[in-house]
Amino acid sequence: MNIPQLRRQLDAQYLRYNRPEFIKNDPIQIPHRFTQRQDIEIAALFAALLAWGQRPTIINKCNDLLRRMDDAPHQFVTQHQDEDLKRLLGFCHRTFCDTDLLYFVHFLRDWYGQHDSLETAFLVGHSQRERLINFHQRFFSLPDAPARTRKHAATPARKSACKRVNMYLRWLVRRDEHGVDFGLWTRLSPADLIMPIDVHVERQARPLGLLTRQIVDWQAAEELTANLRLLDPTDPVKYDFALFGAGVDK
Repeated sequence: MNIPQLRRQLDAQYLRYNRPEFIKNDPIQIPHRFTQRQDIEIAALFAALLAWGQRPTIINKCNDLLRRMDDAPHQFVTQHQDEDLKRLLGFCHRTFCDTDLLYFVHFLRDWYGQHDSLETAFLVGHSQRERLINFHQRFFSLPDAPARTRKHAATPARKSACKRVNMYLRWLVRRDEHGVDFGLWTRLSPADLIMPIDVHVERQARPLGLLTRQIVDWQAAEELTANLRLLDPTDPVKYDFALFGAGVDK
C-alpha cells in the first residue's frame, strides 16, 4: 500500500460522504429523529440491528416499529403495560419477528431500570472483542431469552464480523463536526472501534489492499481496521463513509 496516496484518496471520499445529506438515505436517519439521549440509543439500536437488506426497506420497517411505540421508544420500553405489548405483535423484518422484538423490549426495560445509558453495557473488557462478547452475554442473560433471538445481536465469540453492532458503536461513539455520527458516548474511544464490513465495504477494500482475508469474519474486520489505523490511528472507522459510500455509488 502507498499509505500517503491511499490516505489522500480515502480522506477525499470520507469528506464527500460524511455530510448531512448522507442521513436522509441511510438508517442513521432513524435515531436522528430524536433529541433525548435514551431515545437516540434505543432507536439507533433497532435501526442498526435491523440494517439487513435494502436501505429503503430498513427505514420503512424502523418507522413502522417506532410508530408501534408511539414514537417515544424510551418511554415505551420503560413504562409500557402488558396491554401495550400487543401493538408489537405481527412486526417482522426478514427473520427478526415479534418474538425477538418482545425480548429486546424486555431487556431494555430491565437495563434502563438500572442504568441511565446503554453505553455501560459496552464497557466491560480490555479489547473491543471482549467488550462485544460481554455485551452479547449480558444482553441475553435474562431467563426468558429465546435461543432464536441470539442471532440478531452478533458476537465475536462466534467469529462474526459483527457488522451491525460495530455500525451502532460508530454512530454513538464517533464525533466530528459533520453531524452524521452522534458522539454521545465518551467513555469509549473512536480509536478502539472496529470497522463494519458489508458487501460494499468489502468490494472497495480488497482492490485497495486493505483486506486480504477471504472469509468476512471477526479477523477480517480486525485486519481491515488495523490497515485503516495506518491512515488514521485516532479514528479508523471514519473510512466507513469512504468505502461504503463509494461502494453504494459503484
